[in-house]
This record gives sequence, structure tokens and C-alpha cells, in this order.
Amino acid sequence: RTLLVQFLREHLGMTGTHVGCDTSQCGACVVDVDGKSVKSCTILAVQAEGSKVITIEGLAESPDKLHPMQEAFRENHALQCGFCTPGMVMSAIDMVKRHNYQLDEATVRRELEGNPCRCTGYHNIVKAILAAAPAMKSAGV
Repeated sequence: RTLLVQFLREHLGMTGTHVGCDTSQCGACVVDVDGKSVKSCTILAVQAEGSKVITIEGLAESPDKLHPMQEAFRENHALQCGFCTPGMVMSAIDMVKRHNYQLDEATVRRELEGNPCRCTGYHNIVKAILAAAPAMKSAGV
């Protein structure tokens, strides 16, 4: 009965995936499971057995080379406290891929509805996602 988010945090020590609400409302726990973003508080750890699970810790190639989405969030000042940021980044990567690297502001804003940020307006987050899309395409990620 262990949720994937609990397993990641408590058993694997991967605390970048956050628990924000326990009701699948906030998106702070989003991870990539077999190429799709999933709120890790909505599935049991056993359901992910045999799947490729990527958390925020697994995005960067190295400590010196961030994923293009992480870099865009940094460059565009798209975070304040950082609590929602891991889930936001993971959701944004999935969003970019699902839309074949072609996004507009309205689409980004609509799709961010499942990832609330209580500290900042979404302007810089939207800018970061729009900036990351071509960078991701160029990097082949």
C-alpha cells in the first residue's frame, strides 16, 4: 500500500519529489513513468515495478549540465520557494513533448492548471517553458 511518492522519498531518499497535498491536486509529486508525467501520489509503488521512473534528480546529465527545462527555469527566474518547482519542471517536460515542441502561451497556461504555485505569478514559469521547448528540441530530449 505504499504510494510511489512515499517509496521514492522514504525508501530511496529521492526527496526532490515533494508531497504537497496527498489528494493529487497540487502536482508537486509529478515524476516521469515510462515517458509520461504521473502524479506519484496517485499510484502505488508496486504499480511502477518494471517501469522506468525519472524524478527531478534524474534529469541533469551532471551537476554542471542541467536539463534544458531546468536551465530555462533558472535563467527565467521561474521559481521562488522552489516547493512546486520539481513537479512543475517534470510536468513541463511532458507538456513540451506531447505538443511536439510547439507551444504557445495559452496552451502552457491551460496545462499548468494542475500545478499550482502559491509564491509567484506564472509569468516567468510560462516564459521558461516557452524558452525550453526549442532548447529541448535542439538537445534531442
